Amino acid sequence: MLFTLITVVIELTGYLEPGPVPDLNPTLLLVGGRLAIDFANNPSYPGMPTQNLSWDELIRFLEASRIVSAERGASLLALPGSDPDTAQALLSRAVRLRDALRKAFSAIVKKEGIAREWSEPINQILRITEGHDELVFEGNAWKMEFKAREGGLAWLLAAIARSAAEIIVEGAQARLRICANSDCGLFFSDKSRTHRRRWCSMAICGNRHKVASFARRHAS
Repeated sequence: MLFTLITVVIELTGYLEPGPVPDLNPTLLLVGGRLAIDFANNPSYPGMPTQNLSWDELIRFLEASRIVSAERGASLLALPGSDPDTAQALLSRAVRLRDALRKAFSAIVKKEGIAREWSEPINQILRITEGHDELVFEGNAWKMEFKAREGGLAWLLAAIARSAAEIIVEGAQARLRICANSDCGLFFSDKSRTHRRRWCSMAICGNRHKVASFARRHAS
C-alpha cells in the first residue's frame, strides 16, 4: 500500500521521472509574479532549467503576458519566413535582455553588486520606448495600445525592460528569490504573508521535495 502511494505521487509530480514534463498550461506557466522575472525564467519549466530561447517561445511568452494579442502573435510566428532578418534581430535582443536579467537578478538574490554592463541591454530597450498610447478597436472591444515612435519590433520588449528597471531600483525590497530546488533555479518575487516562500511552484518543485522526503523517511 505504501509503495503504491509513493508510486502514485511520483507519477503525479514527475519526481524521478526522466521524461519530459507535461505542459500543464497550453500557453505558458508563469511563476515569477512580475513580468521581468517571468521573462528571466523563460523558457524554463519548474525543475527543468534551460538556456535556449526560440522564436516560438518568445512569441508564446509575449502572448501569455498579454503584450500581444493572439492574432498579433500568430502574425509574428510567421515572421521568420517572411522577414528572417527582423525576426533574428528581435530574438537576439530578447536573448541579450533575458541573460542580463538572469545575471542581475542572481546578484540581487545573493546581495551582490550589479555590474553596469548588465544594465545596458535594459537601457537599450528603454531608449526606444518613446511613443504614445492609442485607443484601438480590436475584435469587439476597445483597448490601449502602445505605439512606438521608432520603427522595428524592439518595442515589444519595452514593458519587460521597464519592469526589470523597477526591480533593480527596488533591490532587496523586490523580495526576489530563487527556487529552493537546486535543480530548478527559477526566480520569483516572494509576495507571501510571511515572506518565507521557498518554491517557484509548490505544485511542482514543492511537491517533489515532499515526495523525496517522504520516500527517504519510509525507505526500507
